[in-house]
Amino acid sequence: RRAAAAAIVDAEAATVKSEKRGGKPVKRRDDDDRSRRGRRMDDDGPVRDGGRNKRAGTLSRDRLAERKRRAAPKGMPKTQGFERPTEMVARDIEVPEAISVGDLAQRLSVKAGDAIKKLMGKGVMATINQGLDQDTAILLVEEFGHRAKTVASDAIEQEYFESLKIEGEGKPRAPVVTVMGHVDHGKTSLLDYIRKTRVASGEAGGITQHIGAYYVDTGHGAVSFLDTPGHAAFTAMRARGAKLTDIVILVVAADDGVMPQTEEAVAHARAANVPLVVAVNKMDKEGADPQRVKTELAGRDVVPDEWGGDTQFVHVSAMTGEGIDALLEALLLQAELLELTAVEDAPGQGSVVESRLDRGRGPVATVLVRNGTLRKGDFIVAGEHYGRVRAMVNDAGENVDQALPSYPVEILGLSGTPDAGDEFSVVENERGAKELVEFRRSRSQEARIKQQQAARLDSLFDNMGEGEKPTINLVLKTDVRGSLEALIAAVGELSNDEVKVKVVSSGVGGINESDANLAVASGAVVLGFNVRADASAKKIIEREG
Repeated sequence: RRAAAAAIVDAEAATVKSEKRGGKPVKRRDDDDRSRRGRRMDDDGPVRDGGRNKRAGTLSRDRLAERKRRAAPKGMPKTQGFERPTEMVARDIEVPEAISVGDLAQRLSVKAGDAIKKLMGKGVMATINQGLDQDTAILLVEEFGHRAKTVASDAIEQEYFESLKIEGEGKPRAPVVTVMGHVDHGKTSLLDYIRKTRVASGEAGGITQHIGAYYVDTGHGAVSFLDTPGHAAFTAMRARGAKLTDIVILVVAADDGVMPQTEEAVAHARAANVPLVVAVNKMDKEGADPQRVKTELAGRDVVPDEWGGDTQFVHVSAMTGEGIDALLEALLLQAELLELTAVEDAPGQGSVVESRLDRGRGPVATVLVRNGTLRKGDFIVAGEHYGRVRAMVNDAGENVDQALPSYPVEILGLSGTPDAGDEFSVVENERGAKELVEFRRSRSQEARIKQQQAARLDSLFDNMGEGEKPTINLVLKTDVRGSLEALIAAVGELSNDEVKVKVVSSGVGGINESDANLAVASGAVVLGFNVRADASAKKIIEREG
């Protein structure tokens, strides 16, 4: 309107100037447009009007629609709109073991309010987010005239496991060998000599902190080695190493004999039903007594083959290389007896050996392929995380495009750090991976909520009639998942009758701002193992003391 008024003023000014000069009035284009816009249709004919008329536009559209209807051929429908069906179409509705009112209403294609009304008519008072059991959900489905089809709550999981079945001709694969034994008995040094590298020199205190996975072409044949920690705190990691492996090398120092972690390694190997090969290490020392090692292990039902048992004993030295060839031959002989095979031409499957959060690369997981082939660009699901394999790095630090069975690699591209020991597999697309991961996360969240509620009830009854016990809150952050599990287990054993130690938060990666804020809010102590605090976290910690 303002623009139109300005145009009128300009036109009148131009006309006045033209008349003063004695010329003809100037006619602008805006005058024609304005005159056309100002014209309206009335019952008596066109009438000039200065503004728009909505009624005139409506009459024009009605007359145009009437002309189209008259011009339509006979026998054709007069209208072309969607007509709602008069009869209800019954459908099959999938009903899991537990479902919320809102989700069930969405499957029924009805409003949640209508579903709640039906439930109230049946005497069930429920809200839109309240869960229904399977029987109540079936009654509601039948009340709306549909057919209920019961499905298991873990139908997605079952369908996923069905897709993991691999058919094909198996080919021989390299054995996966786990090195186990007591701390400081020379496990990593023995593996160093086999790999011709120096791993032990870079470890904290000479103690292995996580599972190292290596693929070695020994000259006698390819072998994948898993080096597990020998410290008492890493019990869970030794158990995982025994489950991931085909053969266990039990390293025992000839000058030290059988120790507590040696007995524990034997128990893990037996629980996993994995054959043992005993390497009696440090034979180059003066106080070496291999006969004592054999006697002590025989008392624990690990009988040498030369005594009529089924366990091979090999005398080795990680410093001089004595007996290394004999140890490798014993491993490959045991692998031939096991007849290890795998199908290469299939989607990759395997286990997560270790995971960590790298500052520059994000979540990094060390995986061991057990069947099929893992390729760069595949979508994989590992525990409660999924992602596309953006890069694969072998134990030598080289980028590779694929990993065959019994081949350990580090992969990048996951949405988070999966737990060590989680199974992974390749899926067809990202959508299926996301659905499966969301289901697993919701299931684990429900389990955590139930556990927290049970813990609250237990603590409520335990503290009745007792004085309040002081509690030390901790926030734990580590570099790898295995170290985190070991620290949580060790901290849990510190609680006694006088004080209680509670881990309020834990995770893998550096100490960030949210960790510092949580520690301030809960009055907790922040503990980091092989990690650093970022700049924002340091400021909060220094400010709050």
